[in-house]
Amino acid sequence: MKRIIIIHWNKSTGPETLIQYPPEKDSFPKDLFLKIWTIHELNKEDKMIQYTKDDIENRFISVIQKFEGEIYFLVLVYAKNDEKTDDIINSDPDLLANISKDLIQLINTNKISNAIFEAYSNISVQSFTKLQKEELFLNFFKDKIKHTILNIMRNGVISKKELKKVLENQYGFSTINLDLILITFIRENLISKKKIAGSQECYFLVRDLSIIRVPPSNNSTYFEAIDLDNINEMEYAYKDRIIEFFENYSPVQQDNLDTILSYMLDKNFILILKALRKGPLPIAEALNHLNNNEAVLNELIDANFVFEARGYVFLLTDVKFITFLPIYIIKRLTKRYQEEKITLNEFLTHLHLLLEHFLTSSYLNYQII
Repeated sequence: MKRIIIIHWNKSTGPETLIQYPPEKDSFPKDLFLKIWTIHELNKEDKMIQYTKDDIENRFISVIQKFEGEIYFLVLVYAKNDEKTDDIINSDPDLLANISKDLIQLINTNKISNAIFEAYSNISVQSFTKLQKEELFLNFFKDKIKHTILNIMRNGVISKKELKKVLENQYGFSTINLDLILITFIRENLISKKKIAGSQECYFLVRDLSIIRVPPSNNSTYFEAIDLDNINEMEYAYKDRIIEFFENYSPVQQDNLDTILSYMLDKNFILILKALRKGPLPIAEALNHLNNNEAVLNELIDANFVFEARGYVFLLTDVKFITFLPIYIIKRLTKRYQEEKITLNEFLTHLHLLLEHFLTSSYLNYQII
């Protein structure tokens, strides 16, 4: 997606651009929004309309909204060949209406700038680099609301109404744009959304997300560029340390997950992790990534993230995100159904979705990112 814009219809002067993201982009001409307004007027029964022409490269989706007696419309701008954004819009026609309503209610508050940025970031579909993908997945743990939602979803199917209630009553999240937050879960295929007969709109966890330690992928080349005597002894010591660590490592233990997460939330740790993935560093260079704090380096050595020998620092254990089929959830679903906390339709739908993901997945039950 290229841009998201909020337009106010001034009864005297016509369309006025109130805010757009990205903000540095040039404004579209006023006559474009007049054409969009005209389409709205000719199709008053349709809250969402589309505008495109053969001689322009963009597609415009507009959602009209009334608020406090004024008329606004939210405009999304994306390339004609952007099929992924098309899929998001077409798969959930109510999504943009809900986002538009929430954004326009914030139009005269100090929250609007951050809200429109969040809307753009979550709706925008792009081909992420590997590092961007890592940052995207890390945000599921950094963002308190997203992390809370992920934990709630691990109990199985939940209606949208109940999810809002739990977030507000048990966690104090009362003023959130749930539709917008859940876009990233849906986009990354972590949850599915369905309307079930006899139930409200429901959400289902179909892929879970976690963080694990793995051996560095290119550790076999670490010692090729180091010109030291008895280099083989150092290489053997390094590889023995890797084997020793992973013989006793359990990726599902909560204390291991908490340890990884505590480091992943540290910017300096991310910097040295990215640097060491490329190869070993002299100690002085490694310390530069840690603000010359030797205590932090020693802490990373003790925590088995790095290995130090003869003036060099090596990555001992890398950190990766893993998505996996949440088989464990079947037992929880069964218990909730037996306790009459979910309906038979909800129970069977979640089981069907899990089976569907298992049968259609090219990576069986997990994928390391």
